[in-house]
Amino acid sequence: MGSKPAPFSDIGKRAKDLLTKDYNYDHKFTLSILSSTGMGFTATGLKKDEIFIGDISTLYRSKNTVVDVKVDTYSIVSTKVTVNDILPSTKAAFSFKIPDHKSGKLDVQYLHHHAAIDSSIGLNPNPLLELSAAIGSNNLSVGGEVGFDTASSSFVKCNAGIGLNKPDFSAAFLLTDKGQTLKASYVHSVNPLHSVAAEMTHRLSSFENSFTIGSSHAVDPFTVVKTRFSDNGKAAMLCQHEWRPKSLITFSAEYDPKATHAAAPKFGLALALKP
Repeated sequence: MGSKPAPFSDIGKRAKDLLTKDYNYDHKFTLSILSSTGMGFTATGLKKDEIFIGDISTLYRSKNTVVDVKVDTYSIVSTKVTVNDILPSTKAAFSFKIPDHKSGKLDVQYLHHHAAIDSSIGLNPNPLLELSAAIGSNNLSVGGEVGFDTASSSFVKCNAGIGLNKPDFSAAFLLTDKGQTLKASYVHSVNPLHSVAAEMTHRLSSFENSFTIGSSHAVDPFTVVKTRFSDNGKAAMLCQHEWRPKSLITFSAEYDPKATHAAAPKFGLALALKP
């Protein structure tokens, strides 16, 4: 075996990112400022269904600790404290929201040379327990995840998967929805500038199939164009340009032939500024 495996949540991530990452059909704005001392500031705004939604967050980063505090449009304060290396190869995160006193959660991650384990527990009288694990290497990993709701004494999540990663391609097979859905994804780098991806979903209970294919093309060192097509007729495209270091402007569009004339096509513009 080679290097340590990625967490279970990363199985199939390369294909998912190519097919879905950065697609946005609303007006979105993000401003991020990070100082050399570890302090950071981020402001995000999003116009969705004629409603403006936004949040402001501050971040403090030291050698082993990260503190992230966010305040959203509805005056909800979300705080997350992450501490690295409490024990060797271990990371712990404590998060909560104010005024929701039942929102506390503790996440613990352990990374071994041949295993990656993530666990989560809600800090309330009837917590939700979650556990995921992956074994193998960075090239080949096998894993699963479960979620147990102590309030209803039932499993709310039960997934399993296998992932194969190479420099020029990545493949993944996932059994999700407590064994009711089978997903297969594949991404291939034709060359450093062009990649293609496909994802197929089969629902075992209804025998329904769906698929999505997409591509990514680097037009130049600062511009990326992505396309996506689904079996339901939806077609989408994205153009992202880095007009200054780490500052991006992204234009997205989607056409749905089954939508009403007033709703199609959809357009989105996202602007990220990082001084």
